[in-house]
Amino acid sequence: MNYIDTLRGQLQEMGEGFIATLPSLAIALFIVLITWIVARFAVRISDMIVGRTEIRTSLKNLVDTLVRLTIWIIGLFVAAIVVMPDLTLASLLAGLGIGAVAIGFAFQDIFENFFAGILIMLREKMRIGDIIECEGITGKVEHITLRETHVRKLSGELTVVPNSILFKNPVEILTDQDQRRHDVVIGVSYDTNLDHAADVIRRAVENCDGVLATKGIDIFAQEFNSSSVDFMVRWWAGSTPRSKWETRDKVVRAIKAALDEAGIEIPFPYVTHTFKETVPVSTLGDSSKPTP
Repeated sequence: MNYIDTLRGQLQEMGEGFIATLPSLAIALFIVLITWIVARFAVRISDMIVGRTEIRTSLKNLVDTLVRLTIWIIGLFVAAIVVMPDLTLASLLAGLGIGAVAIGFAFQDIFENFFAGILIMLREKMRIGDIIECEGITGKVEHITLRETHVRKLSGELTVVPNSILFKNPVEILTDQDQRRHDVVIGVSYDTNLDHAADVIRRAVENCDGVLATKGIDIFAQEFNSSSVDFMVRWWAGSTPRSKWETRDKVVRAIKAALDEAGIEIPFPYVTHTFKETVPVSTLGDSSKPTP
């Protein structure tokens, strides 16, 4: 019976304590609600202020996130003090210090992506809308958060990439400039006058739509191939993948038409057979007859 009385007394004390803390819990919930409202209005005000500047979209997102995070930390701390009056900033920091190591190991990847997201937003390169290539992923940057980056592949699929991958590995930004250089290899037969062939190719490329002829067209005799002498043809055009494929299509078509008109052969692979000994040729008809 003593155990039952003790248990009944403890439950009664817990119930009385819970009832006594109900006003504090109600006030804390009200503070959380006020924090949510203030955070929303603060983000809107931040958007209005930052929107008047010319900073990048990723930095605007970072400012909004930091404003919202700061207000929520303050609001939750005030609500915790209302529920637990003995809680102070020093005791909170001491408690966080005790669990910091354990939390760090448990959420190592999350923190790594979080800080990588901040650094990605702060750096000048790789803006939203850029076409990037990293670790076999090629696509358009659509959204950057503190943990992940959304990359829309050229075929339409969305790839969610952890920020640590984009921060620790080389990222090739294809659209960092409005124009970039493209190239294609063209082969001509060995009996072709190379200077004449180069002039024909140059005129064909210069007349293609989308090619920036003012930035120069490079035509280099590259190597002696098995059946042809190969030229490396380089030109400047738009930096997007679509501009690359469109201008490449026009350049290949124009070069083919120009070489055909000039009577210059684009050879198929030639195969030459050499025999060390004379190969006998049998007569047609009866194969049993000896070869004369």
